Amino acid sequence: MAHSLPETHQALVLDTIGQPLRLETRPTPTVTPGSAIVRVLVAGILSYSRDIYDGSRKYELPTPSVPGCTAIGRIVGVGVDSTKLQPGDLVIVDAVVRSRDDPTTAALSGISDGPTPASKRLMGSEWRDSTYAEYARVPLENCFAVDERRLLGSPSDGGLGYALDDLMYMAVQLVPYGGLRAVGVGAGDRVIISPATGSFGGAAVQIALAMGASVIAMGRNGEVLERLRSFFARQYGEDRIQTVPITNDVQDEVAALGRFGPADVFFDVSPPQATGSTHVKSAILSLRHSGRAVLMGGQKGDLAIPTGPVMRRNLTIRGQWMYGRDEVLQLIRMVESGVLKLGREAGSRTVGSFPLAQWQQALDLAVERAGPGDRVVLVP
Repeated sequence: MAHSLPETHQALVLDTIGQPLRLETRPTPTVTPGSAIVRVLVAGILSYSRDIYDGSRKYELPTPSVPGCTAIGRIVGVGVDSTKLQPGDLVIVDAVVRSRDDPTTAALSGISDGPTPASKRLMGSEWRDSTYAEYARVPLENCFAVDERRLLGSPSDGGLGYALDDLMYMAVQLVPYGGLRAVGVGAGDRVIISPATGSFGGAAVQIALAMGASVIAMGRNGEVLERLRSFFARQYGEDRIQTVPITNDVQDEVAALGRFGPADVFFDVSPPQATGSTHVKSAILSLRHSGRAVLMGGQKGDLAIPTGPVMRRNLTIRGQWMYGRDEVLQLIRMVESGVLKLGREAGSRTVGSFPLAQWQQALDLAVERAGPGDRVVLVP
């Protein structure tokens, strides 16, 4: 079942990693069983997307292919096996692609084909082309319908009044939500989030607060930390969010964290640049008995874990890669109910919106505006 589609469409193509993207006119994808065709309306850009495509990030992708990321789109065609989604639905197109017969095999559409031969096979065939295009063929299960009337409608009509590109912030929120939910963050918990001054860390602060926790935000940029604190303190109260600087001195950091009492959870979302930082050890040492730590960061190499305190305090340390389908559905419900905010109330804004032809300007601006809440998007 599909709307009438044009024979061709415009798409960005990555011929090989390290070469510039190029805009190409290519045949419009056709629907197959298990897939949906989506008219891409807004596609996200990571702060490190440029580093992926120029080769400095060392991610692997099948080439040639259409790169991309999580997107907002409208269904224009679904496979014959679809029982719920239908043309006209506004959907989030999730970038986490999982094997249907082995969900532990996964890749990130348009970003990375994963670490195993199975994940590379998954990404290299049916799903090699992502969302930096006017139309995309995507797995049916990666399309999550949202209540368009509620999210985009006027507040006078019971809507939340968001703009279409505001919905893209859910793609950022989903990552820390996956980690925080994995360790059971709930009302009354005290959560250390570090580093909190990047895109995912800043979103983690908001998510933890919305889940009922209080937050200690750590980071190196004191100005950004204070901006986060003052913004969310206005919504949740001064006692719900505190800040501690990363100083590269474990003793100082533990003392600063200790002023607020033992923490229940430590959430780590370190970028590769944070390799060797002291904050992981300091935060683990600041957990109460039976506390939990969840690692979602991308530090290079191994971490030095204080095994004695981990053992004596019965601490749990777990890794978490992205999130599952249940987390996507639950986060959408949180947003639609108004519990979790988007747009200005989340400290989130679009700082650049570009057509496909201006992809280089878009990737460059995403690097420059990598802080909490800022986003750059492509509008095919």
